[in-house]
Amino acid sequence: MRNAPIFILGFALLIWSFNSSLIASAPEGATKLMAHRGAHQTFSHEGIDDDTCTASLIDPPRHDFLENTVAGMQAAFAAGAEVVEIDVHLTPDKKFAVFHDWTLDCRTDGQGVTEETDSATLKTLDIGYGYTPDGGKTYPFRGKGVGQMPMLEDMFAADPAGKLLINFKSRRAEEGEALAALLAANPAWKDKVFGIYGGAEPTDAALAAVPGLKGYTKTSVKACLLRYFGTGWIGYVPEACRNTLVPVPSNYAFLFWGWPNRFLTRMKDAGSEVVLIGPYAGGSTVGIDTAGQVEDLPEDFPGYVWTNRILEIGPAVKARP
Repeated sequence: MRNAPIFILGFALLIWSFNSSLIASAPEGATKLMAHRGAHQTFSHEGIDDDTCTASLIDPPRHDFLENTVAGMQAAFAAGAEVVEIDVHLTPDKKFAVFHDWTLDCRTDGQGVTEETDSATLKTLDIGYGYTPDGGKTYPFRGKGVGQMPMLEDMFAADPAGKLLINFKSRRAEEGEALAALLAANPAWKDKVFGIYGGAEPTDAALAAVPGLKGYTKTSVKACLLRYFGTGWIGYVPEACRNTLVPVPSNYAFLFWGWPNRFLTRMKDAGSEVVLIGPYAGGSTVGIDTAGQVEDLPEDFPGYVWTNRILEIGPAVKARP
């Protein structure tokens, strides 16, 4: 028993040496930006839930870009994004509408469920109709978004300068199968897909059908991070964390063994990409959206950084020493 403190100290030093970033450099590469919904109108995330009409809560507009549009995608890439996240719904005529909301009533001059509306009708809507920064006194984008809801084919046809992260908004396996068929018919488009995520059924269906495609669901992320928490202290990366995308909330990142340098190296060696997202709190996650959060990024961070404010955060990340 007299040797117990020495044993404990030695064991602690061994774990430290396995996981300290002080004695391990980060993998090579620069910080890469992922623009959530492209360049778009921003809003406060405080107090919102899945049913909140965020178009009625926007900040005073500083630009004309709307989310999930070709123009917003192109502006995000021009601001420094390497990946743009978009939302999709499979319509009755088997087109993928690029649009966030489950229903049309909030943002557009249409009504009804997005996935139950044919693409021709969606193409006639004004997607800027519902945006207001002042409680309905003014609607600065009305009339400017007519015909601007793209289909996924439109995003690819615009020859994006980077890649797309596709978010399935439904839980229909049919969506994943349809995406697999679309990529099989257009092989060049597969190279423009960074990954997929969202509903488990479509995500799992697409991952099973498209070799090399990466993606995640809430279940897979939980399995990865919890299992790594149990094995990462010896440097072992569990199967759930291999060849996938690994989103890490910024306020919990320090809890993961080897963060940041060894963690990033382990995930890279396991074929996975790390995406640093904003603080997780009460079931809600935001992005790295402020100058202070940019300053808090690890030095020489070669992973992906998720942001809702690419037009501001892009230049701020580029200006980092």
